[in-house]
Amino acid sequence: MPDSRPSIGRLILVPALITLAVTLVRLAGELSQWSPTLFNREPGGPGALVGIVWLIPVFGIYFALRLLRAGAGPVGVGRALAWAGLAFVLNTSLGFGSFALFPNAPIGQLAIFTATSWLAIALARPGWPALWNVLLAYALAARIPVLVVMFLYIFLGWDTHYAKPRPDFPAMGSWGLFFWTALLPQMSIWIYLTVVGGLMFGALAVGVRRLLRGRADEGVPGASASARA
Repeated sequence: MPDSRPSIGRLILVPALITLAVTLVRLAGELSQWSPTLFNREPGGPGALVGIVWLIPVFGIYFALRLLRAGAGPVGVGRALAWAGLAFVLNTSLGFGSFALFPNAPIGQLAIFTATSWLAIALARPGWPALWNVLLAYALAARIPVLVVMFLYIFLGWDTHYAKPRPDFPAMGSWGLFFWTALLPQMSIWIYLTVVGGLMFGALAVGVRRLLRGRADEGVPGASASARA
């Protein structure tokens, strides 16, 4: 039978465009100095309500349910959660370890976290390879525009969180700042958060769906097999 799964490009197209729109709205909000609650311009932009990080659970669940309907669900929800959870625990532990090894060296911390993020991304794949592939493609589509925006911010000196390193970061030129605070984090740490976070939320959504369907089908002859779909 032909594969009924939608292509990765078609699956991520609309989510990627929505994500780009949110990135551009945040760009406008920070440059226009709108509400800091919505558009925090401090280093890292913590807690800002407008940001693409909030889309990770939304699209993780969306991709998971789309794949499930196309017959590309996980072998087991527990398996998918276990691999994603293991990746999260590993990278979190190694991340804290980097702070212990290099307490006053943000460059060393970032270098280790970059490497361990890709290790965690690879580790999470066996749990649900189909969703992993989609989330990796979406993560790149989401983060490459941010990288372009950060390039402009850093080299043009705009007052936004994108161009501001953490306070203990050593002084360096624009190219060094772009490499350490934009290229490495966007192409590793944020990819990791999108892929592993999306896998966890997606697997949980499938688990809840199967649980609810199983309860709804209790007592219905022959419904147990369909509830696993």
